[in-house]
Amino acid sequence: MRIRFTKMQGQGNDFVVIDGVRQLVALTPEQVRRIADRHFGIGCDQLLVVERPASPENDFRYRIWNADGGEVEQCGNGARCFARFVRDRGLTAKDAIRVETASGVIAPVIQPSGQVAVDMGAPRFDPNLVPFTASAERPTYPLAIGSTTIEVSVLSMGNPHAVQVVGDVDHAPVTTQGPLIENHAAFPNRVNAGYMQVLARDHIRLRVWERGAGETLACGTGACAAVVAGIRLGLLDWEVRVATRGGDLVIRWGGVLAPGMPAMTSPVIMTGDAVAVFDGEIEIQDRT
Repeated sequence: MRIRFTKMQGQGNDFVVIDGVRQLVALTPEQVRRIADRHFGIGCDQLLVVERPASPENDFRYRIWNADGGEVEQCGNGARCFARFVRDRGLTAKDAIRVETASGVIAPVIQPSGQVAVDMGAPRFDPNLVPFTASAERPTYPLAIGSTTIEVSVLSMGNPHAVQVVGDVDHAPVTTQGPLIENHAAFPNRVNAGYMQVLARDHIRLRVWERGAGETLACGTGACAAVVAGIRLGLLDWEVRVATRGGDLVIRWGGVLAPGMPAMTSPVIMTGDAVAVFDGEIEIQDRT
C-alpha cells in the first residue's frame, strides 16, 4: 500500500498528515508505529488523517494517532496543521472550518498572517470527564508519585492533562517523572503531564510529557491546559504567551465571570504556526 503524505510541524511538534478523502487509508497500530519511527519510517510525534465528516454541518473529520500507535481524542498543534493542510491542498477554499474530532467539534481559522487560531472548546474540570479518579472537583489534587506527593491541576482539553507549577522547567523531572504521571492508576486513559514555570501574569514556560509520544517540543492542548490551570489558581491573566522548546503559542481564555476570571464555559483560543516541511510517498506493508 503506497500512501502520499505531508510532513508538517507546529512549534516543533511534528506530524505526518495524510489525505484520507482522496485516497483510501486504513492503518493498524503497528503500521502507525512504523511510520512514526524516526529511524525506519518518516518520523513524527503524531499521525493525522483527514476524512469526510459524519455530519453535513461540518467540513471534515480529524483523526489522530500518537507515535505509539494509539488513537487519541485531540491534538492542538495538529489541529492548526490540519487546517493549513486542507486549505493548501485544495480540499477546501475556506479559511474557517468546522472539524469533527473524537472529543467534539473544533473550529480552526487561518489568519491573514498565515498563523492559525483554533477554538479548542471549553475546558472540562469534572474528574469523570477527564477521566480522573477523585471524589470531588478541586483546583488541585495531591498525586503520589513513588515516595513523593505532588500537586497537580487536572482537566480535559478534549484529552486529559495534569499540570504542575515548577520553579524552573529546565530542571523539572519531565523525562523521569513524566512517564510515571502518564501511567498513574488515577488516570484510566493515561494523561499528559505538564510542567509550567510562571514568568509573569502574561508569560509562562512549558514542557509537556505527552501520552504515547514522550516529551515533545510543543503541545498545543498542553499549553491550553496550563494557561487554564494558571488562571484558575490566580497566577495568570486571560491572554498568555506560552514559550515552549519549539516556539511560542498565544492562549486566550476569554469571557469574564469576575475581574480577571474567565467564565468556566468560555472556549480556549490557541494561536500559532503551522508549517509544511515536505511531501512524499511511503510504501506500507499491507495488513495480513
